[in-house]
Amino acid sequence: MMINEENVKHVALLAKLEFQDEEITRFTQQIDDIINMVEQLEELDTTDVPVTTHGLQTYSVMRKDVAVPGTDREKLFENVKSAKDGLIKVPAMIDNGEAGA
Repeated sequence: MMINEENVKHVALLAKLEFQDEEITRFTQQIDDIINMVEQLEELDTTDVPVTTHGLQTYSVMRKDVAVPGTDREKLFENVKSAKDGLIKVPAMIDNGEAGA
C-alpha cells in the first residue's frame, strides 16, 4: 500500500491538525515505511506458532485450594472465658433498645 501526501493531509484535516509542508513529507515517508513493515509481517506463515500475549513466562502464584484439617475445636476453646452451645459467649454490645443503650 502506498501512502501519499494527500492521504496524510486528509487524515490531518480529520484530526484537526496543522503541519508544515516538510512535516507532511516526513510523515508520509514514515507512515509508508511502517505500513511496508506490517505488510512484510503478513507474509509470514504463523499457522503452528502458539499465541503469545507477552514475552514473560506466566505461572500461578496462588497455592492449590486443598482442604486440610483445621485446629482442634477443644484446643481453641482452652482460652475462652465462657462458651455456650459450642460458641464463644461475649458481652452484649447492643441491649435491644432497653434503657441505657
